[in-house]
Amino acid sequence: MFQIKKVCCIGAGYVGGPTCSVIAQMCPEITVTVVDVNESRIKAWNSDTLPIYEPGLKEVVESCRGRNLFFSTDIDSAIREADLVFISVNTPTKTYGMGKGRAADLKFIEACARRIVEVSDGYKIVTEKSTVPVRAAESIRRIFDANTKPSLNLQVLSNPEFLAEGTAVRDLKEPDRVLIGGDETAEGQRAIRALCAVYEHWVPEARIITTNTWSSELSKLAANAFLAQRISSINSISALCEATGADVEEVAKAIGMDQRIGSKFLKASVGFGGSCFQKDVLNLVYLCEALNLTEVASYWQQVIDMNEYQRRRFACRIIDCLFNTVTGKKIALLGFSFKKDTGDTRESSSIYISKYLMDEGAKLFIYDPKVLKEQIIHDLSQPNISEDNPQRVSELVTVTTDPYEACQSAHALVICTEWDMFKELDYEKIYKKMLKPAFIFDGRRVLDHLHSHLQNIGFQIETIGKKVTSTRIPYTPAAVCPRISVSEPPTKKTKV
Repeated sequence: MFQIKKVCCIGAGYVGGPTCSVIAQMCPEITVTVVDVNESRIKAWNSDTLPIYEPGLKEVVESCRGRNLFFSTDIDSAIREADLVFISVNTPTKTYGMGKGRAADLKFIEACARRIVEVSDGYKIVTEKSTVPVRAAESIRRIFDANTKPSLNLQVLSNPEFLAEGTAVRDLKEPDRVLIGGDETAEGQRAIRALCAVYEHWVPEARIITTNTWSSELSKLAANAFLAQRISSINSISALCEATGADVEEVAKAIGMDQRIGSKFLKASVGFGGSCFQKDVLNLVYLCEALNLTEVASYWQQVIDMNEYQRRRFACRIIDCLFNTVTGKKIALLGFSFKKDTGDTRESSSIYISKYLMDEGAKLFIYDPKVLKEQIIHDLSQPNISEDNPQRVSELVTVTTDPYEACQSAHALVICTEWDMFKELDYEKIYKKMLKPAFIFDGRRVLDHLHSHLQNIGFQIETIGKKVTSTRIPYTPAAVCPRISVSEPPTKKTKV
């Protein structure tokens, strides 16, 4: 059996960095080199301040960095020396051309494939780690075959990651399963066995699943689509709960105890985010459309539509409660990452809540314990968020390093990320410094256990999937004041 002694990973991001760090720790006899064109990112991986935050990751990196784990910008040398090459580059949703807004942009995957075949010799196993559309491996293989050399033998495998940010290290060390797909030829099976041997250092053999390449690629898309579907499903029920007086947490507990359903991913919130869910569902929609499976495409598109509806609905609720206008009002937004225990903001619901409130002229004071100010400003300055007017971000957004400062003189406090620290804030201190009536909008249900206490302090509380109190300040807009439809995003204010 072919034995893997040197591994190269192209891409030092959220997948490549943690994955290869754990491989290096679990396989001390294997040399692992993570490469990237981004020099600043590689410098960060070689420093005391890693470019990404994951609980336990720093300890893993420091335990083997410089021994059998290396981070470098010398891509060609790492590829040339490796027995196994992981492709872990970004595959964003296309923003232009055919498939815009749905299809995955594979330009980085193609660039990697061309570079690998150009500098390689001998036998190598090339493995997709990035989330890719079905039959992407075939595209890589066609590039290899068209540029082959007599001395070159490249085998292509699919080995998708199933990591949840915030628990990535645990997911890597104690995976539910490891999925490896490859050709059903003798050469393909040989490559699969070689990669299995790497994971068998710490993963039980029963948890390592081998399939053909296409099944492996589709399994990744389908898994994320199913998880996103559960979140959209419970979020749809949260709207019904608010209208009827039911509590979505109680409903979720009741249906989650059914063993056929289970309790995971039944947490109602302001919507899902992250790098994978939306991208993979849209990729699945595009695949179905391309195969003329219109009804299937429409079905999965509803998962995305419901997520967008939940975000709009939450923003409209904030505006409605603040007497149907937030223009010029200070609003504290706590949490900007898409979930707790990560600094990743990709497709975070906080970005879209901020957009809808900025569209109405609100002044946002944003706090997050792990997201840098530069990242927040960058996200909110994107053309689709800033309405091609990045200047409004500098006018309307202030990023603070103190949650109490963010809440001072604010009309409302909005929780968009479920950081544990938000459960422990001194809300009496916050209330005294806010304008009255003081509102809390809990988009993550992190303050459920404090509702009575917060009401006694004087807060008006609004949360997802539950009518908190009958003492909410009544407000009936005047006939001349148009109400905001929850079926449409808040309209942009006309510049004067």
